[in-house]
Amino acid sequence: MIIELIIALLIGILAGTFTGLAPGIHINLVSAIILGSLAYLSQIPVLALAVFIVSMSITHTFIDFIPSIYLGAPDDESFLSILPGHQLLLKGMAHEAFILTLYGSIFAIPTILLITPAFITGLPILFTLIKTFIPFILIFLSLFIILRDEKPLIASLVFILAGSLGLLTFNLPIKEPLLPLLSGLFGLSNLLFSLKSKTCLPKQQIKPLKEIFLTKKEFIRSSVASVIFAPLCSFLPGIGSGHAATLGSEFIEQDNRGFLFMLGAINTIIMGLSYVTIYSIQKARTGTAASVQILLGELSKTNLTIILIAILLSGIISFFLALHLSKFFSKNINKLNYSDLTLAVIIIIVLINIIFSNWLGLLVLATGTSLGFFTISSNSRRINLMACLILPSIIYYLF
Repeated sequence: MIIELIIALLIGILAGTFTGLAPGIHINLVSAIILGSLAYLSQIPVLALAVFIVSMSITHTFIDFIPSIYLGAPDDESFLSILPGHQLLLKGMAHEAFILTLYGSIFAIPTILLITPAFITGLPILFTLIKTFIPFILIFLSLFIILRDEKPLIASLVFILAGSLGLLTFNLPIKEPLLPLLSGLFGLSNLLFSLKSKTCLPKQQIKPLKEIFLTKKEFIRSSVASVIFAPLCSFLPGIGSGHAATLGSEFIEQDNRGFLFMLGAINTIIMGLSYVTIYSIQKARTGTAASVQILLGELSKTNLTIILIAILLSGIISFFLALHLSKFFSKNINKLNYSDLTLAVIIIIVLINIIFSNWLGLLVLATGTSLGFFTISSNSRRINLMACLILPSIIYYLF
């Protein structure tokens, strides 16, 4: 059994590397394929399949900032890195930008392990107390972010339109509804805007790790924000790393470098704690956590321990793997025609949606792309596009 788990861990790391690098291929999609293929995987222990999903998801959180920083093709967890990451990319400092997110992700691994005992003990009590108020908490957080926007009227419009699109998407017969929804809002829209801008990239610098660091002040602010807001947002439906990072930067001021570290940390902490949440309150707040819950049912202490070990090992391995991948991209990104590369990524995302979705999904993709493009063009916060998940959650809990 141990050999099967080790193999599952290593294959999961490879899969997470692929999903992290490939725009439009999300870990939720791979997890769904696993669940849909259980009849053909009957010889594989379900615990090994769960370890595969866990290691894939953790690796994904380390790697997925590469396409968002280098290519401007984010997923729903890494889209906030585009602005500071792209600024550093245009200065030839994309590697440094990515390493800062990588520092945050590796910081998250021991943080997850340290938080877990308190999470297991306190979350059931907290969740029982606030369960009735969840939709109102979601409404408050949404209003807070909208009103803090420089253009609250446009932010409100974006929130309403994105929320309505989410409601329609989840109530239509669309295969893999999250794929066209998130690909349009956060993927194609930014790629088309990047293509329109005709970006010319400078040669990228590759600094040694010892020269890439946060100041003591930056580290304290970003790490404290991560440790406070990631756990608070990890068990609320529709609320993800983007909201935690936005709240963290609102309450604890961050510069671009600290923000990238914080975003990397929050991204990994929320993913890791999503599995602890299953054990603690039997609720799945991420797609991969839901898949693990379906595979294993109610988690035992033994299964949770194995999952935590998988998080630890995959995090350590992913750090060094991601480091080498970033060096490779830095050495080669300026040799490529950025417009041609962006166009190729756009074609790949469209083809993926054609393969895994249907004509209604393509309609959602086109609508989401238009709304995302409008949001970027109007300089509104893209976090408001997450209403596509929040508004359906609010209505579900209210009614």
